[in-house]
Amino acid sequence: MGKPRVIYWFRTDLRLHDSPALKAALDLDPGVLWPIFTWDPHYVYRVKGGVNRWQYLLDCQTDLSESIRKLNSKSKLFVLREAPQTLLPKLFKAWNVTHLVFEKDTDAYARDRDNVVIELARKAGVQVITRYGRTLWDSDEVVAKNGGKPTMSITQLQAAGGKVGEIPRPIPTPKYLPDPGDMPIDFKQDKPNTEPDLNAPCRNETDRTYSHIAGPKGDFAIATLKELGFAEPATTPHRGGETTALKKLEEIFADEEYAATFQKPKTSPAAFEPQSTTLLSPMLHFGALSPRLFYWRAQDLAEKYGEGASKPPESLTGQLLFRDMYFAAQAAIGSPFAQTLNNAYCRFIPWHLPSKVNATDVGNNAISGEYHVDSPQAEKWFLRWKAGVTGFPFVDALMRQLCAEGWIHHLGRHMVACFLTRGGCYVHWERGADVFEEWLIDHEPACNAGNWQWLSCTAFYSQYYRCYSPIAFGQKWDKKGEFIRKWVPELKRLDEKFIYEPWKATQAALDEAGVKIEGDGLHEKRDGTYPAPMFDFGERRSACIAAMKRAYSIGLHGDDDRVRNGTWKELFEKAGETEMEGSGGSDESEKHMDGINHQGKEGRGSGKRVGSQTAEIKEGPMDRYAKKLKRLT
Repeated sequence: MGKPRVIYWFRTDLRLHDSPALKAALDLDPGVLWPIFTWDPHYVYRVKGGVNRWQYLLDCQTDLSESIRKLNSKSKLFVLREAPQTLLPKLFKAWNVTHLVFEKDTDAYARDRDNVVIELARKAGVQVITRYGRTLWDSDEVVAKNGGKPTMSITQLQAAGGKVGEIPRPIPTPKYLPDPGDMPIDFKQDKPNTEPDLNAPCRNETDRTYSHIAGPKGDFAIATLKELGFAEPATTPHRGGETTALKKLEEIFADEEYAATFQKPKTSPAAFEPQSTTLLSPMLHFGALSPRLFYWRAQDLAEKYGEGASKPPESLTGQLLFRDMYFAAQAAIGSPFAQTLNNAYCRFIPWHLPSKVNATDVGNNAISGEYHVDSPQAEKWFLRWKAGVTGFPFVDALMRQLCAEGWIHHLGRHMVACFLTRGGCYVHWERGADVFEEWLIDHEPACNAGNWQWLSCTAFYSQYYRCYSPIAFGQKWDKKGEFIRKWVPELKRLDEKFIYEPWKATQAALDEAGVKIEGDGLHEKRDGTYPAPMFDFGERRSACIAAMKRAYSIGLHGDDDRVRNGTWKELFEKAGETEMEGSGGSDESEKHMDGINHQGKEGRGSGKRVGSQTAEIKEGPMDRYAKKLKRLT
């Protein structure tokens, strides 16, 4: 019997160092080893991703391929263009494969996909070997030690992790990789269904991802942005790859005081060039950096540093524990984790702009990016938030940085998430999560959903009365407004006295800065203008806190039958709630703030509102859903 013929399937582990799955493959002493990556149509078409994240992924693939070639000049990362569910069975046969090895994944879709692949391998007589490596502990083992329940706090994660055992030390990078065998592809390529393509709005070239199974030249090369349908280059200055990740890690730990005493809440969201944090999160997402290597470098330094070292949850190790907490929560809850509906651990809040839902094999799920416009005003607020034209400069600067670079500081994410949900707009957290999914280069499904639930106070955190001020929070870190001047250049010459509240500026100050406060920033935007604030923050904060208090007292969660059938609304109406889904209101507040008097005492961002706003209760989508159910029964 000959030596094993092994496919090593790279996914979100684009590195050679500390790879338990790769070690398992090499421990087989294979005669041939094919390092492959397959373009899964689910991620190409069904998951939102802007050009910045695509470029970062391609960077990681390119770097990995070069590292593989350095170990064996005959090998590289062989990239194939077909869904793994249809491709792998054909490879098993054509390449005479004996083993398939890959790193475990706990994302909901990936679990289902991998189960299908494992069964197909079993039928083909191919042995499958998996190892965990995306997290500090195996998420499934953490869930088991937590009584089968999701980890909803750092304390629960640490307790369950402690029962699993010590976090393993990183293992060495291999010094050699076996030759790849012959790679015939004389079989029919199964083309994917490209609809719906959630990334179609971002593509400005013809999508040729699946034109050739081995790429345009038939050499299994790394794809290009153009092949994926993106003509415009990435705008992020951040680049990916294991080589870069390890270099950054060395730079961080070369400054022992910074790394040992790191406290996340004390780092500035307004810092740039350089930023105040490590910016290693996208490396962790794509697996270009091992979380265990990062953890043990930080932990060993903390022990060496002694009493002055920071501790979890603020420390560097604490940030990795938060990541594991969200991964284990997702592993326990499954696909409902990324939404409110059917999520037993997510509080039901009747936010504006609720997601549309669709029946699937695993129950009703929110449709990515699709939502009901129950309130034209809330829709306008959401669009202004996304475009970075809310009229609150610190919020706008953060959103513009996110769009351009694919990254903002963690506390900046806190600020804009609170503002969109419970701290101003009362828009569904799933809308914000959709935008982050598209724009973040470090988008991690578990962390994105978990952080939005935390900041909207629907899970993990419940102090809804603590809101970030779009004015005071930025001033805490950057009194002169340098961060705003960089990202909101319309205001770069404005006196620092008004940089966070330009609507308070005198006409003379505005004239000197060469800016007018007018419009909403979305329509007929003219040079030299900046929009008026879209609402009175003080009043909106009070309205949101009152609404959250009523929602908490009613106490529904996403798996409640009343949430599913729409009768939740009766409870909220009985409680006198008007700030909720289906309560569209009017545009009086918007009209007033757009027509602000810059020199008067009324209409300022923290002042009294001129005129009144009436809340007209409208039939919302949940009402229509309930009627549909009644017709069917």
